[in-house]
Amino acid sequence: MEGQKERTELISRRSMLKGSAAFLVGGTVGCSSNKVSSPAAGSPPPLPWPWAKLDPMEAGRRAYQNYLKEPGG
Repeated sequence: MEGQKERTELISRRSMLKGSAAFLVGGTVGCSSNKVSSPAAGSPPPLPWPWAKLDPMEAGRRAYQNYLKEPGG
């Protein structure tokens, strides 16, 4: 322990205020930039094609048939 210096410096009030102010400003900027870049809540944008209803039984049958046709599947 003789070779090591002991740290006896105290944190001053001014350095504590500077650090907390920087932390507060960084958090505020981070939160505001997150709100600006996030999309607005609501309905999703419309699709560029018309929505088609699918028959689940027909889709399952076709998937099963195509799985059997694929080699190595």
